[in-house]
Amino acid sequence: MNRVVESRLRRRHRRERTFRGLCVASVLVAALFLLVILGSLFRQGASAFTQTRISLPVPAMLPAGDLPDSGAMDYDAAVLDALAALLAIDPDRAERRELRQLVSIDAAFVLRDYVESSPGRVVSDASVRVPASAKVDMAIKGEFDRTAASDRRPLSDLQIDWIDRLVELGAIERTFNTALFTNGDSREPELAGIRAALMGSVLMLLITLAVAFPIGVAAAVYLEEFAPRRAWIRLLELSINNLAAVPSIVFGLLGLVVLIDWLGMPRSAPLVGGLVLALLTLPVIVISSRSAIRAVPTSIREASLGLGASRMQVVSHHVLPQAMPAIVTGTIIGLSRAFGETAPLLMIGMVAFIVDVPSGVTDPATALPVQIYLWADSPERAFAERTSAAILVLLGFLLSMNLLAAAIRRKVEK
Repeated sequence: MNRVVESRLRRRHRRERTFRGLCVASVLVAALFLLVILGSLFRQGASAFTQTRISLPVPAMLPAGDLPDSGAMDYDAAVLDALAALLAIDPDRAERRELRQLVSIDAAFVLRDYVESSPGRVVSDASVRVPASAKVDMAIKGEFDRTAASDRRPLSDLQIDWIDRLVELGAIERTFNTALFTNGDSREPELAGIRAALMGSVLMLLITLAVAFPIGVAAAVYLEEFAPRRAWIRLLELSINNLAAVPSIVFGLLGLVVLIDWLGMPRSAPLVGGLVLALLTLPVIVISSRSAIRAVPTSIREASLGLGASRMQVVSHHVLPQAMPAIVTGTIIGLSRAFGETAPLLMIGMVAFIVDVPSGVTDPATALPVQIYLWADSPERAFAERTSAAILVLLGFLLSMNLLAAAIRRKVEK
């Protein structure tokens, strides 16, 4: 008999060890996948946070002495003349076209801003840093093989020689890419930024929070504390649970038909996007709030009622404060899901090419996930690193939201 018991114990312990090992292996596999994804994003997107700039001498672009009238200057020609003087070459028309591809189209505007902000005279040792083109930026960052055949790389042999010469002269440097956070979208990769998309996402998130949070919490309080247990209440609860599992693109179609076609709201506006995301987030907030309210001990309600409090006082003074930490957590989770949604925003026209930063909820705008989708679909190779950088910014924003939820929950619990 003892042998049988010992055999069963050994078999049970062996199964427990196997089960525990499988659980640990599952965690390690999930952590490995996460590290691979984050590692690939950092490897490809870290370089987007720096930008290659070319330092050009101002006297080579502008005449010595008093500055000319800024409206009468050909800034593009002045930038090319300064670049040719720095390289000590006298380019013909074909070479000037190749020389033009070394600097961004924004170089002329940088020179114009310098002229308009200068005190009136050119300093002999003055220089201005202009952004290099995306091709030069890729070459400096080692994004393509310089030894490949000329027809398989974006720069010619002559242009690579010029870049090497600029590096020897110390005229090329890599600085923090402020344009990634201060510019809107652009056709030129070196000028493209996420400011307009990020502002559009923030505006939509504020509208989503303002609409979904009070309605969702109020609906949860009614269903848990005041609603009669009847058939139509059970049907309503079943509908809310099913809405939480509906594909997000369905909410986009709803917003397109109701908000844009019937109500005439502006297409590609944060107002419409926020309302669509509020519809998407509302079932999640209702379900999580109901679970939080249901978790409040019944003894608290009974004690409050026994002391003469009304049902409304019980809910507002005791139930909601006890359930608020979990309600806030559920709300932040719902907002995080809304912040990363793309499909419903595509349906209401937020896939448009938007350069300007929206100043209001009715201005044309796009969202950060949509911006990532557009850059990932771009044939320009230089947009690949900006796509990964934008994903890192999106993940950082979601992590900040979760940390904020944890901080708010800790404070409310105190």
